[in-house]
Order: sequence, then structure tokens, then C-alpha cells
Amino acid sequence: MTRFFHRLGAALALAAATAGAALAQGAYPSQPIKWLVPYAAGGGTDSIARQLADAMQPSIGQPVLIDNRPGASTNIAVGLLMQAKPDGYTVMQAENAALLFNEHMFAKLPYKPASDFTYIGAIGRIPIALVVRSDFQAQNLQQFVGYVKASGDKASYASPGIGTPHHMAMELLKQKAGLTITHVAYKGAAPALQDMLGGQVPMMMLDLGTALPYLKSGKLRALAIALPQRAKALPDVPTFNELGYPEVNAFAFHGLIGPAGMPAPAVEKLNAELRKALQAPRVQQVFGEFGFEALPGTPKEFYDMARAQSAYWGQVIRTSGVQLD
Repeated sequence: MTRFFHRLGAALALAAATAGAALAQGAYPSQPIKWLVPYAAGGGTDSIARQLADAMQPSIGQPVLIDNRPGASTNIAVGLLMQAKPDGYTVMQAENAALLFNEHMFAKLPYKPASDFTYIGAIGRIPIALVVRSDFQAQNLQQFVGYVKASGDKASYASPGIGTPHHMAMELLKQKAGLTITHVAYKGAAPALQDMLGGQVPMMMLDLGTALPYLKSGKLRALAIALPQRAKALPDVPTFNELGYPEVNAFAFHGLIGPAGMPAPAVEKLNAELRKALQAPRVQQVFGEFGFEALPGTPKEFYDMARAQSAYWGQVIRTSGVQLD
């Protein structure tokens, strides 16, 4: 009889724990979710966030509110995230800066990406391409490398700013191809692109979300894509890998994070809703229009990918000497 009651007690305890976990999952979310975007409204990151928030909101059962907090290489938004309660009601769309670059570019960064974030799920990547004006004399990457080497230290390239994926992608190409090209940093992709089209600078690394309209109109020409395989949006443009530079891989990487210590039910719920949203036909259509490639996966897969990419880019950044403080 005693053994029976022990078994009954264990069974009841297991049932209570299971019910409690189910209740906890069912209770989240019970209020609106704030989605921090570390860039201004109207840009590519903001557009991605709003598409996903709209797709997730009906099944998540609560409003998903976009809160744009640009500035300081995304550190303003990260600061707000770290001040928030780790209850699943404040999340942030993170990119290369917060996930991969800043820990190597700032001597005194007030957070550690490896331990101060909850990794909810990868969102995807926007491929980066080497683009030139349509009248640029080099017709392919081989001719481009020859042009730059023949120019001595007179060749220059534009970027949306120091420490951006575009900047670091060109620094990577410079290292792997042995090139010297002067960096001209702008405050955003729009003014950099405007000067490039106007003839002030002849080349830049540019994300496909920004580049595609100009490539399709013939104002720009893509010489190579910085991905291991060809981009779906530009299947006729070869990769650096195909052209003899297998280590030139670079992209704008997006993922969803929260403060450290988020409860597992909230992480699981958000990850499931994010993966579902990435498969939604409308989201896939819009993302496909500007070259965004979804990377749905588990929180651990997201964490592992981010840490591997951070280690890779840390070496590139140390070699280039780029610092932000």
C-alpha cells in the first residue's frame, strides 16, 4: 500500500508539473510585445520587422509594437533591451553590429553578446554584392582587381558608415585579394549611393535590398555576390567563391533576441511564431523582392551561428584595425 501511495504521489506531481508548464505556455503572451528596431523607421530593418510583426500578431494573440531606437551602432536599442524585464515582452531585432561586430570594435562595450542576450531565433540574411556604376571600366571581378591594383592608392569606395556590414565586407575583400582602396564613409546607404551614382565614388559593397532596383534599372552593375552560393534574387551573378575568393562571404544578418534570462515558454512561443511567419507566403514574397533569405531555426542554431560569425569577423576586424571608440 505504501508503494502504491508513493507511485500515486509521483504521478500526481508529474501531472501537476505538466499542467503547470502547459498553463505557463498558454498564459504567454498576456499583453502587448515591444519589438525594438535599432534603426530609423522606413529602412530595410524596419520593413523586415513590420512584415514579421504583422504576420505574427494574429496567431500570437497580442499586439506586436515596433519601437524604433536608432543610434550609437545599435547600442541605444541594446541598452533599452538590457534594462527591460526578461519576461518576453521586450525583444529586439539584432543585426551584425550587436551580434557580431561591436564586441570587437568597442574597447569598453557594456554588454557581452555571448551571455547578455536570450537568443530567440534567426530571421535571415540579406546578401551583399560588389557593385559599380554601369559605366565603370571593369566588366568582371578579375578586371576590377586589376583596375584597383593599377590605381595604387587612388581607388576609393563608399559605405553607409564605419562598422557597417558593407564596410566590413569590403575590408574582407581587400584582405583576401591584397587590395588598397580608400574608405569613404557616409551617414547611411542613401547618401553613399547618391554620390556613387553621381560619380564621386565608383564602387561599394551594397546589400541587395538597396541595390536591386538600381541593378534592374541598369544604373548599377554587380560583379560578385559575397555568399557561398548564388543569391536567389540575382542568379546570373557569380559568387566570390566561384571567382577564386572562397573566403569572401558577407551578409547583413538578422535575428530576434531578448534580455538574458527569458523564461523557456516565452522563448519557445516566440521562436515557433517567428518560424511560422517566415514561411508565410506574403512574407516570403516581400522578402524575395529585395533579396532577403530566411533562416528559420532553433534558438541554439541561432546562437551557434552568431557566435561562429562573431569569431570570424573578430579576426577580420583586428586585421583591419577598425575601431569605434
